[in-house]
Amino acid sequence: MTEAYIYDALRTPRGKGRKDGSLHELTAARLSSLTLNAVKERNNLEGHAVEDVIWGNVTQVMEQGGCLARTAVLGSDLDESIPGLAINRFCASGMEAVNLAANQVKGGAGDAYIAGGVEMMGRVPMGSDGAAIAVDPSLAMNTYFVPQGISADIIATEYGFSRDQADQLAMESQRRAKEAWDDNRFSKSVITVKDQNGLTILDHDEYMRPGTDMQSLGGLNPAFQMMGEQMPGFDKVAMLKYPHLEKINHIHHAGNSSGIVDGSAAVLIGNKEFGEKYGLKPRARIKATAKIGTDPTIMLTGPVPVTEKILADNGMQISDLDLFEVNEAFASVVLRFQQAFDVDPALVNVNGGSIAMGHPLGATGAMIIGTLLDELERQDKETGLATLCIASGMGAATIIERV
Repeated sequence: MTEAYIYDALRTPRGKGRKDGSLHELTAARLSSLTLNAVKERNNLEGHAVEDVIWGNVTQVMEQGGCLARTAVLGSDLDESIPGLAINRFCASGMEAVNLAANQVKGGAGDAYIAGGVEMMGRVPMGSDGAAIAVDPSLAMNTYFVPQGISADIIATEYGFSRDQADQLAMESQRRAKEAWDDNRFSKSVITVKDQNGLTILDHDEYMRPGTDMQSLGGLNPAFQMMGEQMPGFDKVAMLKYPHLEKINHIHHAGNSSGIVDGSAAVLIGNKEFGEKYGLKPRARIKATAKIGTDPTIMLTGPVPVTEKILADNGMQISDLDLFEVNEAFASVVLRFQQAFDVDPALVNVNGGSIAMGHPLGATGAMIIGTLLDELERQDKETGLATLCIASGMGAATIIERV
């Protein structure tokens, strides 16, 4: 089978996902087009160089509706002969775009793809698409639906994670992210977003709160306790599903959960011939991809079974992996991954994660693949795994191996 190589990986900075965020005046289509242009320019590509653009975004309504991938192509410097495919696997949409592109290349369906995603959470609010699993009463009842924050607290309760553990992880995420920025570790991947006059709009992740400490985190109220214990009483729904739990321990809050931000990311994937044509050197190959469905109520445990699956499918052990990127949707997600595989926390999210820098839903999966690749190169390591939990109970994973 043909190898699928990563030739480039880049992202925008993450802007605060609210009206005073630096990226707020840009639409998802515009930010996506700027990202596509950056891939084209950095790699001296012809406008027709890739087979397709596969683009993830989660809330596919209003200005993020339609086939956003095609809209982004038409707004970019790529030729109109390049089609576009918009996909949605919730928080893993950007990763699934990369995985799908890689498997297309491996199967011989084109020489190269640009894959990634976008989310403008300050302009198109999360949940504004009215997902059926949340709003259809019969479906919600049959699946024991609870919001993701409740699911994160169920994980903490089920696996014995304390508020202090979650806050420690959050504080460490902030510390690592600041250290990474201070050390210019993102310089290879983060592009500067500029306006039409060439003036800088944003050149850094602006959600970060480097002064975070245990005292400041300790002053935050649990974010999901009220919706769990009062109307509509999601704790009771959870305990119908998990009767062995006497009470849900609500440990998550704004400081140990992922931030609401805007951002975009892209990965350039191609076969050997594509690289030779454009004089590009492959940075890594996509060794394996995987996805899985999991319990839809606890919902966010997917990184564990999907990692077990991708390792088993490829005859690998957890010790074969040098570094890990586990999306910090909530602190308990990462704590559970570390517990399940007994991995050294120093190898997980080396440069911080979504708690510190934010989680632009449709883009994050592509972002963490790029971050993983940069860190493998920085440490001169060989193989890494990126994985995300996914709403409604799924998991996705990608293993990359430096060339």
